[in-house]
Parts: sequence; C-alpha cells; structure tokens
Amino acid sequence: MHIAELLARETTTFSFEFFPPRNDAASEELFGTMQQLEALKPSFVSVTYGAGGSTRERTHDLIVRIQEQTKLTAISHLTCVCHSLAEMSDILDRYAEAGIENVLALGGDPPKTLKDYDRKKDAFQHAEELVRFVRNRENVPGERGFGIGVAGFPEGHPGTPNRLQEMDHLKRKVDAGADYICTQLFFDNRDFFDFRERCELAGVRVPIVAGIMPVASKVGLVRMAELSKGSRIPAGLLRAVNRCTDDAAVEKVGIHWATEQCRSLLDGRVKGIHFYTLNKSNATKQIYQNLGVVDSAGLRCSS
Repeated sequence: MHIAELLARETTTFSFEFFPPRNDAASEELFGTMQQLEALKPSFVSVTYGAGGSTRERTHDLIVRIQEQTKLTAISHLTCVCHSLAEMSDILDRYAEAGIENVLALGGDPPKTLKDYDRKKDAFQHAEELVRFVRNRENVPGERGFGIGVAGFPEGHPGTPNRLQEMDHLKRKVDAGADYICTQLFFDNRDFFDFRERCELAGVRVPIVAGIMPVASKVGLVRMAELSKGSRIPAGLLRAVNRCTDDAAVEKVGIHWATEQCRSLLDGRVKGIHFYTLNKSNATKQIYQNLGVVDSAGLRCSS
C-alpha cells in the first residue's frame, strides 16, 4: 500500500526508522528488534541508505527481507549521490519485483571515504530530479508506480540559509510528484508547527509526518546535532540531561521529553509521527506506553 493511502486512511500514523546493519550478526539483532516493534502495529517502517556500496546492498537486502518475512509496510531511502540512471533503474526494478511500493527520495551526502567527490558525475543533483524520475519512469507490467516521500526541515535546511528559498525548493519536490513530507528530527515543537504553517503559505499541502528521536545518552545528543548539521537543543532539555549522572538517567529524560513532544503533536493534529529508533526498541515502546497507545494503526488507547 502507498503511504499516501495510509495517511489518508488513518487519523495519525506511527512509524519507525532503522539503519542498515554493518554485519550479519547485527542484522539478526536488528531483525529481532523489528519483530518486537512489529507488535506495536506501526503504519510503516523505513530503512536509511548510505552512499557506500556495501551499505546500499544491506539496505536493499533488509527492505526485501521485511517485505517477505513480516507484515510491515516498508520504505527504502534513495539518495541522489553516487548514482547513474541505469543504477537507479535497476534498484527500482528490484523493488518492484519484490512488491515494495514506497521510497523516500533524498539529496544525500557523499561518503566521507570519497574525498573531493565530484557530484557532477551523478545523474541527479537534487532530490526534485530524483522524485521526477521515480514518478515518471515507465511502469513494468502490473506495477502501479511508487509512493514517494521527501524530507522536510523544521529548523531549516542546512544548505539553504534563506528560508523563503528553502520553501521554494520543497514545493518543487512536491510538484515533481512527492506524496508526503517526513521531517528531520527536532526537539522544539514550535519549529514543527511553524514549518507546517509555512508549508501552507507556500502552497505545499501534502501530509507532513513529524520526525522524533529520543535522546539516549550525552554522547548521542552531541552526535544527533552533528548528524542533523546543527539541530537546536532547547535549554530545558540540556539542563535536564546535564543533571543526569549516567546514560540510564539520560535515556529516561529523553523518553520523557519525546513523550511530551508527541502529546503536543497529537493535540496539534499532526498527521504522523516517525520515530528514529537507532535500531533499538526500548525508548519507542516506553513512549507508546506513556501515551497509552496500544495500536498505532487506529491510534487506539488503553482504557
């Protein structure tokens, strides 16, 4: 099922994101985590996608395994970096043959191992071009095309300081054929609600799914800021984390903060919440319990 259909059918979607394991042992551990989270009946799950060849293959293998061995609806990330038209066509053909119907089209960053990489070699320079390619490719017999998501940046795109221009870029991705937007992580809901309003003003009216990542450790908090290229950490969250004497306490703070974010988002009629799980299940399960959610497919709550 296309994600757009899930978003239209469900009051609020709950979904999870994983990253591809580095080896076979980690792959089995991750699949165990997925099976635990499958009991929460997420609306869908996604798998990230690196620019390196081995990481890509593990993404493809994991996506196909999810499709074949679980009842989950899976989304594969696709990036513009290090791809020719032929390579991207082969990937989409493989997914279509496996019955995978959804992708998340991203610009992506060159791998750190490829210093001075020339992006001009890539077939797609921007996510907008990748969206258009996926949307307009010739369908194989029996295929109805892919559902397509794109990224949104509540705190601002790191490569586009001009936020008016940022919205122009986002609108072009949607106009090229994107069905919905999934945001990068954020810790202050005011950023999300402001982003949603600016989308409305810019004429971007596809569903917007909010990305939430619970803090798990002090080191992890710093790492989050690095990965998101400058995520704003609210002073209140920093104070709470600084009071902690170990990572177990930090995790509790992170779960509480993310729970309150989710409460506020639900009150604000968010269309979906996407948990960046870091391939672990505990925080997500705790947040579900704190919210009283027992079945995300219908947002049913325990009595």
